[in-house]
Amino acid sequence: MLAILISVLAIILPVEKSDSSSIHRSKVEQNQSVDDSYVTIDAIFIVGNKRTKPSIILREMSVMKGDTYTESSLADILVLDKNKLLSTRLFVTVDISILHLSDTQVDIVVNVSERWYTFPSPIFDLVDRNFNDWWQNQNRDLSRTNFGVKIYQNNFRGRNETLKLLLQLGYTHQFGVTYRIPYIDKKQRHGLTFHYNYAENKNIAVRTIDHKPVFFDSEEILKVTRDYGLGYHFRKSFYNIHSLDVRLNDNTINDTISNINQEYYKNTSTKQKYIQITYSFTHDKRDNSSYPISGNRFDFEIQKLGVGIFNDVDKTEISISYAKFIDLKKGFLFANYSSIYVSEPEQQPYANIGALGFKKNFVRGYELYLIEGKSFSLNRSTIKKRIFSTVGRLGFIPIKQFRKIPIDIYLKTYYDMGYVENFENYNQNKRLSDRFLFGAGGGIDFVTYYDTVIRVEYSINREQESGFFLHFRKEF
Repeated sequence: MLAILISVLAIILPVEKSDSSSIHRSKVEQNQSVDDSYVTIDAIFIVGNKRTKPSIILREMSVMKGDTYTESSLADILVLDKNKLLSTRLFVTVDISILHLSDTQVDIVVNVSERWYTFPSPIFDLVDRNFNDWWQNQNRDLSRTNFGVKIYQNNFRGRNETLKLLLQLGYTHQFGVTYRIPYIDKKQRHGLTFHYNYAENKNIAVRTIDHKPVFFDSEEILKVTRDYGLGYHFRKSFYNIHSLDVRLNDNTINDTISNINQEYYKNTSTKQKYIQITYSFTHDKRDNSSYPISGNRFDFEIQKLGVGIFNDVDKTEISISYAKFIDLKKGFLFANYSSIYVSEPEQQPYANIGALGFKKNFVRGYELYLIEGKSFSLNRSTIKKRIFSTVGRLGFIPIKQFRKIPIDIYLKTYYDMGYVENFENYNQNKRLSDRFLFGAGGGIDFVTYYDTVIRVEYSINREQESGFFLHFRKEF
């Protein structure tokens, strides 16, 4: 596994600089004169920001009042600045234009249309890893759903701060509050996040057999989890973010669970308390974080579970991932995602075992399986063709931020491969571990406003199992 880690690092660490020529210019920018004469920025005007502070917008831009550029380089820089502003997810649209005051002086006009920032969003979620797992493995059991309300206050105080409240019933009773402050200093480099979450369950997975979790149901509360967190992040440049997160996890289970699986918290214990420290680094140079067309993203994370006086768990995890997006022109796109996960030591409580099969780390065609192990590697490749793109307008909607409905449709084909290194003597889950896994297929992506992505895919895997799979988030 170490050899695989070194090989992938050699490929992905020299992160390439984004080629600005591969990014489409707006119609306004295409009409600008792009010769090699020098111009100086006399002023930058921001229009349409009813709530967002100008400093938040200017923080994402490379240009400043008084800067001098050639006209061609200024046009290219503003294309990148437009993409950075869109990636903040604060705005529905962003247009940047150049106004010529003279042959040597220009003004920059940034015209933004703000999103709707307050979302009292109803909750109706499936608790399983994905829709397909719920549909087939759990027999479409409607009791395995959560309902309640999430209240998001994005761009709080106009400073891109986020306040999130969660009140949830159903399968998991949960209450949580998160407050994120992106910048606490004048130079807008340092930020903080505060977090608290409480959850209780009457139905939980107690073991895994043949790569499928086995659940136990009860009228009594089987598991209670509490976590308290404080996060710090440092953003020196536009594309690089360093984060340090410290959390106290305080978990308990019913005696019944420890009797069913004595290794759920290890050695028949019913309590688990530990401090978790996580450092992560992100280099994100995608043109759009919601559904990237070009650019790249690199993530590195190292996490230590069990520090100081609270150390019922002793585990170190390292995760590395790299995603590359290439605009092949004429509506064709290529995307590739690689990921590596390693952990030590090998012996861990069942509740803390890592696996291939969560979030974006799975091989397409194996959505129904949870492949546990001490390490895994993964590569996912997709070729897409945009077949439809439009912006609908619904004038009767009273809230203007919802009147425009962008719709993009992509046809795609893909090929994934992965490998999971099993634990020693973990015989109940060895059919799909310690061997290469392959999955391939085709599908359709539907992309619309407020980061909504619906993926319909037909996949076949190495075991010659095939079927349709439905997902409600972007691939990676």
